[in-house]
Amino acid sequence: MCHNGVAHDMRWEPVRHFRHLSASDTKALFERPPEQLHRDSGPELLSVALGATLYMPADRPSLAADIAKQAAAGVTSVVACLEDAIADEQVSYAEDNLVDALRILHDERTDMPLLFVRVRAPEQIPALVRRLGPSVAMLDGFVLPKFTADSGTGYLRALDEADRIAGTALKAMPVIESGAVLYAETRVHELTRLRAVLHRDRHRILAVRIGATDLCALYGLRRSPDLSIYDIKVVADLIADVVNVLGRADGTGFTVSGPVWEYFSGHERIFKPQLRRSPFDEHNEPELRGRLVSRAIDGLIREVQLDQANGLTGKTTIHPTHVSVVNALSVVSSEEHRDATDVLNAGRGSGVMASGRRNKMNEIRPHTAWARRTVQRGRVFGVAAEDVSFVDVLAASLPR
Repeated sequence: MCHNGVAHDMRWEPVRHFRHLSASDTKALFERPPEQLHRDSGPELLSVALGATLYMPADRPSLAADIAKQAAAGVTSVVACLEDAIADEQVSYAEDNLVDALRILHDERTDMPLLFVRVRAPEQIPALVRRLGPSVAMLDGFVLPKFTADSGTGYLRALDEADRIAGTALKAMPVIESGAVLYAETRVHELTRLRAVLHRDRHRILAVRIGATDLCALYGLRRSPDLSIYDIKVVADLIADVVNVLGRADGTGFTVSGPVWEYFSGHERIFKPQLRRSPFDEHNEPELRGRLVSRAIDGLIREVQLDQANGLTGKTTIHPTHVSVVNALSVVSSEEHRDATDVLNAGRGSGVMASGRRNKMNEIRPHTAWARRTVQRGRVFGVAAEDVSFVDVLAASLPR
């Protein structure tokens, strides 16, 4: 207990992906089911466990019930937003609503996702923590918007103050979305300074988020549902540089999460849908493909795969159906897991070997970092059973 009498009372329920599935579905889908993770499981695992992070405006009248509902439906991380999702004149109401919601969740001992609050300014952090009292135990940390090397110091000092008030160890997720980091003439200098600021508080940085909507706004851009963020070159170039500087696999990097996908219902299309029919036909789910295409989720699927290929982990989401897609795509296939364990079991030396399926080369030294990350992802999201695909996991996860 800290000096003001507010105890840091530990959460009672572990986090586990796909816990909303039935026991029979879990047994059928997974060779190795996802592990249960606790708040003290360590930042490496918890940052991966964020998966699809669902944002909710903090002024929702049913905020407590909505958070509990999404947790029961399989959401493992939620951000209650006090920033761009809230009109300026509604901020005070949204703060009151958020405090009331967390008190309700605390009193009802509700099963909870990892929960964060996106604030507008550093001073909101200790002010909210003071108001929360014991119900601060429901909160895992704060999302820090428009985080720069200059503004970031104030946010991190505010978190230090909040920790002293509540006796907790709150995590931070800074959002990179400023002109200083996007503009070519200042980017390298700003990223270098950002890395130094983040390393000084490395113990509390759970993940670095990329605010693609704000970045596009600096050039008056918005991607269509036919395109991915990687088609918006001015932002795609920044994503590459953020991963280059902040996402290294040498032990100095941070988890960097994918930006939001904005679309969740049908729009007029110029290009053909981006989902092949055969994987859905092979797994007896042709109707599922139609549902995904009608909601522009085929574009989300493509973007998540590009996120993963470019070193991003998890994704900001604004709709529950997006959560199921992102998390299903994070499950490790049986083949991937076998390749990864073969690489790790080969030891420290160099060398090359054919994969278990004799369809690719596994090279020990350059594939070791990939193998570690793959095994880690398998612990968090599970390893699919032989012949189980993303289609099967998604079909079981989405409500019919």
